Amino acid sequence: MSKLYETVGLIGKPHHEGASSTIETLHQYLSQQGYQVLIESSVAPSININNVAVASLTEIGQQADLAIVVGGDGYMLGAARVLSCYDIGVLGVNRGNLGFLTDLSPDDLTAPLNAILNGESRSEQRFIIEAEVYRHGKLKSSNSAVNEAVLHAGKVANMIEFEVYIDGSFMFSQRSDGLIVSTPTGSTAYSMSAGGPILTPNLNALSLVPMFPHTLTSRPIVVDGNSEIKLKLANENYENLQVSCDGHVILAVMPGDEVIIKKSEFTLRLIHPLDHNYFNVLRNKLSWGNKLY
Repeated sequence: MSKLYETVGLIGKPHHEGASSTIETLHQYLSQQGYQVLIESSVAPSININNVAVASLTEIGQQADLAIVVGGDGYMLGAARVLSCYDIGVLGVNRGNLGFLTDLSPDDLTAPLNAILNGESRSEQRFIIEAEVYRHGKLKSSNSAVNEAVLHAGKVANMIEFEVYIDGSFMFSQRSDGLIVSTPTGSTAYSMSAGGPILTPNLNALSLVPMFPHTLTSRPIVVDGNSEIKLKLANENYENLQVSCDGHVILAVMPGDEVIIKKSEFTLRLIHPLDHNYFNVLRNKLSWGNKLY
């Protein structure tokens, strides 16, 4: 009988004792079950196992059927931006804090992982976004984001001025510390901390959340997920402007530049345990109240 997943890639935060220990446990278990196992090259030196098969993150995306990412949401985001370009399922083991994207506990791995490997799981597609910086009509830089793309100044508490267009139609101009453009996946991250709405993952929507706007009437707004969002930077801005993708990748922006944010052609395929429930995750992570009776 053929396996649902033949090759499994193991990805983890380098030089993290807990992540290394979990990857060693996973490697032993998967190898005993007859799976081909690839360990991502940046974490492989931390693994105390001989003769492991080492691969880059890109090679795991190309060769594996399932990627297991061990770490927190931040590390999952970095891996997801690369893995979303390939037809691979991604499963998270939480070695961080909140763990919105990492379902499995490192203290209880075997039973839920065995069920997932046998097909007892849920598959979910999460769309990601692309941020592009144009200068004098020419593309200068771009990158993708799973959670959010954030326009902001390079210095703290430095107000900037820009215009926002949705599908070519002028929406508003603003003086603020910046703007967060968030996917539903990112709605429980930086966007939520800034007062943005929580969007359920299946929504085809983007939220625009102003950061400390210099007006009392500015509010977050949700637009169609297929919208093209254009931010036009005023020429009067300081030169140290940036667009941050998931807080990891920084794109430099100059006064007068245009930033285009839109849905990517790629999606992230997350694998969840069969009993996964998004509202349970919200209730547990955000300390919401339980049922009264």
